[in-house]
Parts: sequence; C-alpha cells; structure tokens
Amino acid sequence: MRAIAVREFGGPEVLEPTELPEPESRPGHLRLRTRLSGVNYADVHLREGSYPAPMPAPFVPGNEVLGIAEDGRRYIALCRGGGYAETTVVHRKLAFEVPDGIADHDAVALMLQGNTAWHLLFTDLRVTAGDTVLVPAAAGGVGSLAVQLAKHAGAKVVAMASSEEKRRIATELGADAVVDSSTTEDLTERILDAAGGHVTAAMEMTGGDVVHATLAALTPRGRLAVFGSVTGANGLVPITSLLAGSKAISGFWLPNLYPSRTHLNDSMSALFTAVTEGWLKPLNGPAYKLGQARQAHHDLAARRTTGKIVLDVDR
Repeated sequence: MRAIAVREFGGPEVLEPTELPEPESRPGHLRLRTRLSGVNYADVHLREGSYPAPMPAPFVPGNEVLGIAEDGRRYIALCRGGGYAETTVVHRKLAFEVPDGIADHDAVALMLQGNTAWHLLFTDLRVTAGDTVLVPAAAGGVGSLAVQLAKHAGAKVVAMASSEEKRRIATELGADAVVDSSTTEDLTERILDAAGGHVTAAMEMTGGDVVHATLAALTPRGRLAVFGSVTGANGLVPITSLLAGSKAISGFWLPNLYPSRTHLNDSMSALFTAVTEGWLKPLNGPAYKLGQARQAHHDLAARRTTGKIVLDVDR
C-alpha cells in the first residue's frame, strides 16, 4: 500500500512516500479504498509538532478521506491520521455514506471543514437572522462554507481575505462586505467600516494581533469563536477587555464532538441537504497527486490556495 509518512518533525521535507502493510479491518470499523484525502492546516500543525493532539513519528497524516467500502458504497470519514494512503480504516461512527448526486470533491469538503463551519456558527456562536458575522479566510475551506451558511441563516456577513481575488470569491459566495486581511494595520477600524458598526459574532483562526483586532470589533455581549492559530502567535487577551464589553470567547476543536455521533449526524444531514438543494456550493481547490503531499503543504501554508485542497489517490 502506498502512503505518505512523516519520519520526524521539523519541516515539509519529512513528508516521504513509503510502502506500508495493508491495514486490517477491526470490529466497528470500515476499510475504505481511498479516492480523495483532505489536506488541512491540522495536517501541517501535526507535522510540525504543534497540533493539540500530537502523534509520535513515524506516522501517516490525513484526518479525512472519501473512499469506497468493500460493499461498493461511498463514504466520507474522519480519522486520526492514516488518510494519506491508498487504503484507510475508519471508525463507523465517524463515517457517513455520501448521497447520490454529490460529487466526490464536494463531499470531502463537507467532512472536516463543513462540520467545523456548521458547528462554529450554530453550536458555538448560535448565529441567527439579524447577527453580523465576521468570517476570516473567507475563500478557504472553512471560510467559504461559513459565508454561505451564515448568509442562508439570515445574518449579515463580513468576510476577510488576503488578496483581491480571494475577496472577489467571498463576494460571489454572498458576503455583504469584504476586508483586506493581508495587514493588521487599522484592522479593527476597517472591519467596523465594512460592517457599518460592530459585529455581533466572529470566527478567528489566525492568532496574534488579529485576535485583538477582532475582539475590539465585537459589540458588547458579542461572541468570538477561536478555531485555530495559523501564525502560531498566542495573542493573549486581557481580562479587562472581556469584562468591559461582556464579551465571550470560546475555543472550538472538532474532535471534541467525536465521542457522540449525535452532533455530527445533525450537521452532516444539514450539509448534505444544503448541497443537494443547491444553495451550498463547496469551493473546490486544487487536487494534488498522493506523491505531491509536500507541495500541497507548502502551498497551503503559503496561502496560495483557495477552497478545499485534496490529494487524489487515484491519479
């Protein structure tokens, strides 16, 4: 079985093709012939040793796959490593059969990033009609879905993106206003100007100064959900900033929902329905060959891509 393994921590050069024994199926698990493996910032952090749940090297990265089961049915699934391979064994409670009519690339975009966007908006931030929502990296995997989900819920959406092309994409996805996030200079003021005032809810995944700028753009009793730190900077928040505006900050990490399938059942059902109805359109990014995993990590970390990035194992 071909796979991409991390031999040691330290950089993208440690992503190497390797031959592994075929994985064995276990009770309660599904063996999938992998078609697509999702590439995510979590994979980059895991490779660098900065992921919340580190894995000892050597290991095979990849936390989500789309594949074919032995009975011929098509599934998307979450896993803890092992996705960058021709065959993956996943737990049945984290695998969902893909409805007919939903394309492979669209389906895999819904698994990790779709569930993240859905639960950030509706579980953590409790977004409803009338909210003004700030969405970072709005042309990325999570952000592009969050723009559409929040807009469909009746919220006003202010999208942040680092380039003119990405801001154009966010606008086409339905964002009411866009903000240049390539610099943090006067970022709070630019958010307020784009939103026509303070925002009531915000997502954050950059870290550092962006955390402070986003918090300052929140209205009193506003809500901020943090789901990443791409820069690696902590961006510590003074308690007085929270007290003065009665503002709330929550952290979000999708694996905390894995023990109970109920939450994921609800979000997957809603996401599949939205795509089938045609109002939610996953933004498909580049598809790399399995042996190009190193390049995929380079491009993602350098923010050269938009939408959902995958490894096409069949290529």
